[in-house]
Amino acid sequence: MNKKVPLVRIQGVRLLQSLPQNKNLTMEVPKMNFTQNIKISQITEETLIVGVDIGSTLHYARSFDWRGIETGKVYKFANSRDGFEMFSNWIKKQQEKTGKRAVLVGAEPTGHYWFSLGNYLEELGIPLVMVNPYHVNRSKELDDNSQTKSDMKDPKVIAKLVIAGRYSQPYIPKGVYAELRILTANRHRITQELINCKNRISRWFSIYFPEYEQAFGDYEAKSSIMILKVACTPEDIRKLGVEGINKVWREAKLRAVGEKRAKILIAAAETSVGQKEGLTAAKLELRLHLQDYESKKAQYDEIMEQLAVLCEEIPESKQMLVIKGIGLITVAGFLSEVGEIRRFDSPKQIQKLAGLSLRENSSGKHKGRTTISKRGRARLRGILFNAVIPLVAKNEEFRKIHEYYTTRQKNPLKKKQSIIAIGCKLIRIFYAILTKGIIFDSQKMMSDIRREAVAA
Repeated sequence: MNKKVPLVRIQGVRLLQSLPQNKNLTMEVPKMNFTQNIKISQITEETLIVGVDIGSTLHYARSFDWRGIETGKVYKFANSRDGFEMFSNWIKKQQEKTGKRAVLVGAEPTGHYWFSLGNYLEELGIPLVMVNPYHVNRSKELDDNSQTKSDMKDPKVIAKLVIAGRYSQPYIPKGVYAELRILTANRHRITQELINCKNRISRWFSIYFPEYEQAFGDYEAKSSIMILKVACTPEDIRKLGVEGINKVWREAKLRAVGEKRAKILIAAAETSVGQKEGLTAAKLELRLHLQDYESKKAQYDEIMEQLAVLCEEIPESKQMLVIKGIGLITVAGFLSEVGEIRRFDSPKQIQKLAGLSLRENSSGKHKGRTTISKRGRARLRGILFNAVIPLVAKNEEFRKIHEYYTTRQKNPLKKKQSIIAIGCKLIRIFYAILTKGIIFDSQKMMSDIRREAVAA
């Protein structure tokens, strides 16, 4: 039976204080207030730092002590269970060789290829931290003054960045947040595919039946789709006739369309100037496009149903939906990108995560423009931006805030700047609802704005 491993706490961080006789290597890290001083303090004389360059099939690792002195040779291992077990054994040998009681593994996130290794290390309790690929690219010349990038060199650069405290703790969503992350990513993908499919159908009409919109402004209507499956070219529409069109709708028990709409469609077909060559292939083309559209639409509807179910598992999300102009897509998207919000100590940290923190460009007497950093989750930033637009249009309180920001006498904002400012305010509102369980009060929000106006 393994003995309990004594722990020592260093500024909120627990490190193992024994050689790894078992697999219970662990390190607890603080929440999002993970300052660089705390990061550096984790690297002690007892710590083995391992840098890993992630690849699709092979990973390369190098180990160093707290001063940056290498303790072994480059180690190559496969992206598989056997490879990971060999890697963990190699770490143990390096610890036994150097007498290190703690280990910290750093990696450069390369797409999705690090997920498997991250899960394996988590199972063992071995801490894994991430360095920014941009930092790796910028600092790779410090050791040899060479722009060379290789699988042998990168692990060393990564380890040196970890030693300097220039890393972050990866957040892997759990439970409902993991489900939301996957579903919202797929909703985004299917939305793009739907847009592409609609564009292809619109192109088809422009070539073969440009007058179709005279009868149906929206070809996506159920009555329109039913006719297109039976007859899509002007010639087929004329052959089907008014009675044939009406028969299709009556059999489907559609009441919103009738003889009047059928006559408009026949008239459009009789005066059509669409392409008349290659109609057999054109019919097949539209049929395939419609199949793609219906398939993607069904997938989209299924995902939206699942998102609604998952959001119900987070009780506070109901209060988010109370805000006029905020819908399920915004709520699910925000929760999927932010994850467990209680890991943040302040809404400013979420603002930074979204790349909405301010970036100043000044030097000496020169005062440059202040812009947003755009360093963070682009999708979260897009979700907030797309949420604010309808808020300003449909929500009276947010519209007044927008007017205040853009018309105030002192430091008026441009329209886009105001949208960004309201997006940051929306973050603060969501943070308060999710962390404190408060009920959204539009009047209180407006009173806060009035106090700001008086202070200005």
